[in-house]
Amino acid sequence: MKIISYNVNGIRAAITKGFIEWLQQANPDVICLQEIKATEDQIPTLEIEAAGYPYQYYYSAQKKGYSGVAILSKIEPKKVVFGTGIEHMDFEGRNLRVDFENLSVMSLYLPSGTNIDRLDHKFKYMDDFQNYITELRKEVPNLVVCGDYNICHQAIDIHDPIRNAKVSGFLPEERAWIDAFMKNGFIDTFRHFNKDPHHYSWWSYRANARNNNKGWRIDYCLAAAPLEDRIQRALILPEAKHSDHCPVLVEIKA
Repeated sequence: MKIISYNVNGIRAAITKGFIEWLQQANPDVICLQEIKATEDQIPTLEIEAAGYPYQYYYSAQKKGYSGVAILSKIEPKKVVFGTGIEHMDFEGRNLRVDFENLSVMSLYLPSGTNIDRLDHKFKYMDDFQNYITELRKEVPNLVVCGDYNICHQAIDIHDPIRNAKVSGFLPEERAWIDAFMKNGFIDTFRHFNKDPHHYSWWSYRANARNNNKGWRIDYCLAAAPLEDRIQRALILPEAKHSDHCPVLVEIKA
């Protein structure tokens, strides 16, 4: 199963930049989207269906034009779960899961910590999400959590680790959290295959950052440990330019 995760930074804007045509060429079985910034009635679902994705699930934020996640699939899931059941996590539309026969895929959009209030919200979200996932894995062991985690794990994952050491997304507490999350039973599928530096998934729109590859790797496909022998490859796809992020891909044997 080919799975892609992509923070599109507004699905309607991405579509105007050729997202649907790219989707047909990339041809994943499942694509997890984050930051769709739209409700289902604002999205050209029939065009997406015509591109090969009859199974479409959207979980939008209560606030219009903000946040939101989606999953598009060629394969019909046996179960779809919107949100976590935890109100402070769900009102911004940040978690959506589909369960297939022997694999579950979640689209996650973890909050950013742009100011002190949002940073406090992010830390609470991180703690509650870890607890939620720990319980969830008891019933859904073959889980892939794809999405924008808004955290760089290690110095290798950011273009300037020294000057960004006190910036949200690379704070020691955030890095410790994602490190513990992985050590609690998840595999960073990209690093499973690729240990090289200078691979990023997000670039600021400022200072020509993308052309200079001054980026951050904050988008991950994390696979639960029981899936290790089924992970076939994992890639970052920087040539896709419909957003300030780029897609990340993992292939898992069905």
